[in-house]
Amino acid sequence: MPRLIALNGPPACGKSTLARLYAEEHPLTLNLDIDRIRGLLGAWRDDAAKAGMLARDLAMSAARTHLLAGHGVIVPQFLGRADLLERLEALAEETAAEFHEIVLLDTKDNALRRFAERTRAAAEPEHVEAHEMLDGRGQPAAMYDRLVALIETRPRAKIVRTHAGKIQDAYQGLLGKLT
Repeated sequence: MPRLIALNGPPACGKSTLARLYAEEHPLTLNLDIDRIRGLLGAWRDDAAKAGMLARDLAMSAARTHLLAGHGVIVPQFLGRADLLERLEALAEETAAEFHEIVLLDTKDNALRRFAERTRAAAEPEHVEAHEMLDGRGQPAAMYDRLVALIETRPRAKIVRTHAGKIQDAYQGLLGKLT
């Protein structure tokens, strides 16, 4: 039975890194990064909200195709509202896949520090774009608060505590929540 894993968490908590590790160790798993899909849309910055919705729709189609082919999908994405989580959960049911909702979480102060550090050293286009879209407007702190409030409404969400530089610990925590 294929798995559909929603890997949620604040910016810079390790979602992309852990999704990459998971996909490498689970052959043919699709590492479905919605921010990368959005970046493939021409002139997406001209209407970032519309581009984001299109990217989510494209991701859902890709996930459906992959799950129906019998392969797993991991979606590393900050989700501060339940709408995409609910769509992913419904997709898992529709395709007879296991659904796992995992949240990577550090303390708020550490999460904000990690975002600032990643921003300074950003090499991945989606990380640079995240900084451009969020930094300087208090957004990372508000995103963290929104995520914590969402977790309270998602009783099946499993939390993996993360700490900067402890990638293998976080990865083992992720694997432990999938059993």
